[in-house]
Amino acid sequence: MKFKLSLLLFPALILIVFITNSCKKTDQSYTPTLLTASPWTLASVEVHNYVGATENKVDTLNTKCLLKQIFTFSSDNTCNYQNFICRAGSNSGNWQFSDDKLTLMANFTAKDTVLGGRDTTDMPFKNARIANLGSYSLILETGDINTYYTSSTVRHIKRWAFIHQ
Repeated sequence: MKFKLSLLLFPALILIVFITNSCKKTDQSYTPTLLTASPWTLASVEVHNYVGATENKVDTLNTKCLLKQIFTFSSDNTCNYQNFICRAGSNSGNWQFSDDKLTLMANFTAKDTVLGGRDTTDMPFKNARIANLGSYSLILETGDINTYYTSSTVRHIKRWAFIHQ
C-alpha cells in the first residue's frame, strides 16, 4: 500500500516541479534601477556585419579615443552622453523603455561621422535593443535589429558595450 501511494505521489511531485520552474518571471521592476544606478562608461563599439543570419566580419570602432565616453541615465527619465564618438561635448535628452523592457529609446541627437568622412546628426539610441543589462555591464544593439529578415538580407548591427565606472 505504501509503495502504491509513493507511485502516485511521485508523478504529482514531478508535475508540480515542472509547472513551478516553467513559469515566466515577468517582474522587471528592477530594470530602471540597474540602468540609473550610476553612469556607464563605453568599453567598446563593434559593428557586426551579417548576410541573413551568417556573421561575416566584425569591425571595432573608437579604438584610439582617449576621451571617456559616459552615458548617464537619471530616474527622471533624462539622459546625457558625454563625448559621443570621441567628440568633446555633451548630448542630453530623454529615455524610456518599451513596454516589454527589451528596447531602450533615447531621443538625444548627436553628430556622427559616416563612411566617407561626412558628418551627420542623428539619434544613435532612438531604438536600441538591450542585449544585456546587469549590475556591471550594459550592451545595446543599434542598426539593423529587425527580428525578421531573409537569408540574403545584408545587416549591420552596432554593439555598444558599457561598464560601470
